[in-house]
Amino acid sequence: MHDKIKIFSGNSNPDLTQKICESLGVPLGAARVRRFSDGEVLVEIGENVRGRDVYVVQSTCAPTNDNLMELLVITDALKRASAATITAVIPYYGYARQDRKAAPRTPITAKLVADLITTAGVDRVVTIDLHAGQIQGFFNIPVDNLFAAPVIINYLRDRFSGEQVVMVSPDAGGTERARAFAKRLEYSLAVIDKRRTGPNVAEVMHLIGDVRDKVAIILDDMIDTAGTLTQAAKALKENGAKAIFACATHGVLSGPAIERINSSDIEEVVLTDTIPGRGNDLSPKIRMLSVADLLAEAIRRIHEDESVSSLFL
Repeated sequence: MHDKIKIFSGNSNPDLTQKICESLGVPLGAARVRRFSDGEVLVEIGENVRGRDVYVVQSTCAPTNDNLMELLVITDALKRASAATITAVIPYYGYARQDRKAAPRTPITAKLVADLITTAGVDRVVTIDLHAGQIQGFFNIPVDNLFAAPVIINYLRDRFSGEQVVMVSPDAGGTERARAFAKRLEYSLAVIDKRRTGPNVAEVMHLIGDVRDKVAIILDDMIDTAGTLTQAAKALKENGAKAIFACATHGVLSGPAIERINSSDIEEVVLTDTIPGRGNDLSPKIRMLSVADLLAEAIRRIHEDESVSSLFL
């Protein structure tokens, strides 16, 4: 395995990539990603990749366009260096929320990004918790949409052993995800009915389910401005929740997110490192879990032609 596999990283996930390499026992590939003075991306691959199976780890998180362009340029460099296969490992897939025409004369940018990645020369995509599952169909190449659930569930099982816990979906769209967690952990389920009044603006309406005197855990796929999260926490507090926690795969944490989390009733926010973060440097309430072992196992199975399906919850 060590002879045929190469793992490279752009600038978005260096720490996660290093952990993946350590988990697999594979050295990090030599690549230099630089900028010209006008901002153009320059990539130099510093070792032979001819005939190798190459994996490029790069989240297309903020700065989204820079990280996306790095992924495309690295892929082109590897393709021109005669790599046998190129797999893009994209822990966080940017532009995923633009997966449909939400209004007249608007783009479906998630599809555009899929076309760009495919055209650049990627043979396969591995990602985690796509915002919308149908994005897999935007690609004409294999896509493995892994779930961070096993990582988060293991933490929750240890953290809340013996407690009376309710898993809370912050909106109707996330009910299936919350139900899956609740079933695995044998928690009860609650759903918050909300009405979105504009982009990044949500108004909580009412709570479906019983949270009184229970530990409430809000579950979402991502936390962006934390408006939905903190309003959900307020509703849970008003309905008698004993303690409030939150979990999400992707910590986008843009705009006023940190300020809102710090001033909320939430005791702890559990995130994964699909998007690089500074953990407690951002907020003492944030706890980071790593998906490195999950991605490393997916890479190993893909490379050895084994089933990846058992990694799915």
